[in-house]
Amino acid sequence: MTAHRVSAPCAPPSRASKAVDPYILALLACVALAAGFPATGVARQAATHAADAAVALLFFLYGARLSAQETLAGLRHWRLQTAIAISTFVLFPVLGLVLSPVLTGVVGARLATGVLFLCLLPSTIQSSIAFTSVARGNVPAAMCAGTCSSLLGMVLTPLLAAGLLGTAVRFDAARLGDLAGSILLPFLAGQAVRRWIGPALVSRRRLLGYIDRGSILLVVYSAFSQGAADGLWNSLSPARLLILLAVDVGLLAVVLGITSTIGRLHVFEPADRITLVFAGSKKSLVNGMPMAAVLFGADAGSVVLPIMIFHQAQLLVCSVIARHWSHAPPPPSPPRPTAPLTALSAAARPTTPKRRASETAPPHQ
Repeated sequence: MTAHRVSAPCAPPSRASKAVDPYILALLACVALAAGFPATGVARQAATHAADAAVALLFFLYGARLSAQETLAGLRHWRLQTAIAISTFVLFPVLGLVLSPVLTGVVGARLATGVLFLCLLPSTIQSSIAFTSVARGNVPAAMCAGTCSSLLGMVLTPLLAAGLLGTAVRFDAARLGDLAGSILLPFLAGQAVRRWIGPALVSRRRLLGYIDRGSILLVVYSAFSQGAADGLWNSLSPARLLILLAVDVGLLAVVLGITSTIGRLHVFEPADRITLVFAGSKKSLVNGMPMAAVLFGADAGSVVLPIMIFHQAQLLVCSVIARHWSHAPPPPSPPRPTAPLTALSAAARPTTPKRRASETAPPHQ
């Protein structure tokens, strides 16, 4: 299938091109607030209930905005979508499993669990679309990939966490109920009422963006408040944070290299190669924070730290790549197989009339 390009790449969000994402600064401020003034006693219970409500609201609004028809239409480009899904839910987990035994002895079991959980998360929507657009890639495919990845992540991420993280995740009937009540049921409720409120929500994207980010900030404060009470900061050191930063950047570099190589080897159009690189290398902070809060409870603070670091790294690195590709000439398209020459096609070729001998003879000297 031929890739669809946008005729005029839209400008990226300002936060995607800045050196430091302002939202990361807000997240770090919440972490510092939780470290200095953690919620305790009744305030801790109130913060936990407020964070649970924020998670439910987040997925309800996501369900109300999602168009199932547009997603199904994008799935027609199945080869590209399959490659992105394999990168997100197969390649990343395999790399996380390889790193996990080494990291456990270097940064501790909690942070190693956070890195492996990071590898199980779905891809992003907003930043994948923004960087793909800047680099002149297949924007509709990036939109479909992010949406499908988020939908699959609601099911695959908890299942992969239960299978790969072992005792780090308590996956009992109560936890399943929490997961369904906080994520799946609100999403389905949003889908059910989308026909009535969907258009109004789509026209208020900026306001919804503030609600989404505010919900995440509340989840982060609640998670790190519980982590502070459990001695999270006593187990962290500058050396461990630097190692964690190096691991996240190295993980991103490996996946970017692999997806770029696959894009060159496989039969993908240039615009599809760009989409594969950007959509196949991202991990969603928006989905990861609420899922960590539901799956890990009091241990969520140490688990979400690798996610926050990876989020900033992917914005910085992919911003540089997108700007470079936006000025570079597009790579050549893959060669198309040519039909064999048949007698009919040969006969259909225009033939030049034979020249007479007098026309071909050299002129007299």
